[in-house]
Amino acid sequence: MHKKIRELILKCANSSKASHVGSALSIVEILEALYFNVANISKDNFNKPNRDRIILSKGHGSLALYATLALKNIIPMEALDKYLVDGGVLPCHIDMQSANGLEASTGSLGHGLGIAEGFVLSNRLKNINSRIFVIIGDGEFQEGSIMEALNSIGSLKLNEITVILDNNKFQASAATKDVADVNNYEKIFSAFGFDVESVDGHNVDLLTKALNKKSQKPTAIIANTLKGKGFSFMEDTLESHYIKIDDEKMKIGLTELENV
Repeated sequence: MHKKIRELILKCANSSKASHVGSALSIVEILEALYFNVANISKDNFNKPNRDRIILSKGHGSLALYATLALKNIIPMEALDKYLVDGGVLPCHIDMQSANGLEASTGSLGHGLGIAEGFVLSNRLKNINSRIFVIIGDGEFQEGSIMEALNSIGSLKLNEITVILDNNKFQASAATKDVADVNNYEKIFSAFGFDVESVDGHNVDLLTKALNKKSQKPTAIIANTLKGKGFSFMEDTLESHYIKIDDEKMKIGLTELENV
């Protein structure tokens, strides 16, 4: 499934000539594990109160989410043709009004965890038992609002929440370590009262196993990933944040996918 998601990302990026491709490619397996193996979300229940919810807090990785929702038949496949084009409907930074299956508008980074906390508290008042998954970026982790949400979620022991850190080691302007050299994510999450596990963020089986673990605490999964994963011309580079997929790059990318 991750191969198909990457193919859709490549084709949409080519038709739109838009950037943020690398940010989408690093979370492909995370989304595959969540939508196809773990979360209670489908084309039949995506608007039901008792569904699980997935919030892509690093909203500029939206192209991976749109591709996944299309493969789940939650949005029509043809909607991908309207990604970041004139007269289109799908923006880069997520707007929940633009399509089905989008749980939050995350144009401004750092707010997905706080939104998740609100969902959980609301569900508890309504006696709804469902899980909330939040994907955040390692650059986004520097936001003060992330720290505030971690503190509150841990203190309240909101074990319905699982946060997945996309640890791809790059942010918009530099390698993440050159902006804020955080090498102790496990200790930080643990200090806030989370159960923590570090996994290969491109191994669907390991992600699924980690996501399915039960805990009395909120859970944090550090998914070690590569920005631009899957394509030689952008993998593990800062440039993948801004690269545009011209016809030549798409040809190379489709060839590499066939040989995987």
